[in-house]
Amino acid sequence: MNKEDLIKKFDRQASIYENNRNNLVLWNWRAKLLQDATGSLLELAVGVGANFPFYDRHRVRVTAVDFSPTMIKKAEEFADRLNIRFEFLLADIEQASFQENQFDTVVSTLSLCGLLNPVAVLNHFNRWCRDGGHILLMEHGISSNWLLAAAQKVLDPIAYRVSGCHYDRDMMKLVEKSDLLIEKSEHHWFDTVHLIWARPDKTA
Repeated sequence: MNKEDLIKKFDRQASIYENNRNNLVLWNWRAKLLQDATGSLLELAVGVGANFPFYDRHRVRVTAVDFSPTMIKKAEEFADRLNIRFEFLLADIEQASFQENQFDTVVSTLSLCGLLNPVAVLNHFNRWCRDGGHILLMEHGISSNWLLAAAQKVLDPIAYRVSGCHYDRDMMKLVEKSDLLIEKSEHHWFDTVHLIWARPDKTA
């Protein structure tokens, strides 16, 4: 799928993402993961702003990035309703460029599933985040349960055509393959969802 078609697909799904913004299970996971967010913060693939309620406006300065104009528009509207001010950038996470060590915290939630080269993007996070900073990830992928994993592999081509999302990626292996240093992680729903607290490795 080319990038223009993928952007259009996410534009069309923006209302679905809005309706899912208050999902209680995801809400609790986001709250747990993002309590460590501080300072100058970069959120990639921001979507409709589902993470916004968990940012302490007194502790963070957020730059929010997405390649979908409709997602960005809805995220801006949500930020206005919450009476918070972020900087919004319309850009492709895989083509974005920031200065090395520019951010104290880098956040990505449920985004690696759709990327062409997720390890390369994780390595960008490693460069953009300052030494001692936080890289906070919530991602979904292949289950450790063989039966569920088999179903995910069968459904993956359909899922990608419909939603632009791969179901069969081993997210922990992708993060371990990157330059990031994993500090801790949690795994839920038969290991299909991972919360990952990482930090940059400036020796990489």
